Amino acid sequence: MAVGKEIRGKIKSVENTKKITKAMEMVAASKMRKAQDRMRAARPYSEKIRNIAANLANANPEYTHPFLADEAKDAAKAVGFIVVTTDKGLCGGMNTNVLRLVTNKARELENAGNKIAAVAVGNKGLGFLNRTGVPVVAQVTQIGDTPHLEKLIGPVKVMLEKFQNGEVDAVYLCYTKFINTMKQEPVVEQLLPLPPAKKQADEGNHNWDYIYEPDAATVIDELLERYVEALVYQSVAENLASEQSARMVAMKAASDNAGSVIGELKLIYNKTRQAAITKELSEIVAGAAAV
Repeated sequence: MAVGKEIRGKIKSVENTKKITKAMEMVAASKMRKAQDRMRAARPYSEKIRNIAANLANANPEYTHPFLADEAKDAAKAVGFIVVTTDKGLCGGMNTNVLRLVTNKARELENAGNKIAAVAVGNKGLGFLNRTGVPVVAQVTQIGDTPHLEKLIGPVKVMLEKFQNGEVDAVYLCYTKFINTMKQEPVVEQLLPLPPAKKQADEGNHNWDYIYEPDAATVIDELLERYVEALVYQSVAENLASEQSARMVAMKAASDNAGSVIGELKLIYNKTRQAAITKELSEIVAGAAAV
């Protein structure tokens, strides 16, 4: 019964695949909890330093850092992207969604006459940028399950130096923001020049100002350096939490689909086997009747 043997082989193959996807689902669930804890622990600091830095853009200090927005500056003619993606696949459409958003934003800027350069964080983004012909000025891959700031800040600093030297007029940070286990949102936000904080209705039109000790240059330089580091680290932490959540959901869907395929193949196998048995019985009965 060659057909039955072939179906049994398919069932065995799908069962082996289901074991792999189930194991990957359990591993992703375990890593997801750690990644979410790490991401949530970093959020308060990154949000607070983002608010302080945004208020600083509305202040009137005696020292103006290059990272602060310059309203008198002409429209940007060169734009940099820091693209954060995963090193591994099998996480649903997560990378596809953020890279589609990056592509749309880059096309919009190119149509306005801007040149594009990028820093790639993660293998998937690096491969995509190379395939689409976007110049990659720096890259970092194989981040692992625990991001380390000293590994991230080197490549990012290449883009920051380009901004300070005037080679790039704006820098955008692109990553996947963690909302919950079932939802992750691709984000493209302006990192530099620092956008001013949006005025709330109850704040009126007053301007922010600060008293600096020992001096404005020392404090603002250190603050804005920490601002960039915090946002880059937070984006990678958000991306890792999103990756493990998306992988867990994708592997669960794959395991469920494998179970459905196995059920269908077993039904076909049983029907084929029953048909063969019925045929043999009919031949035996016909032979006995002929005798």
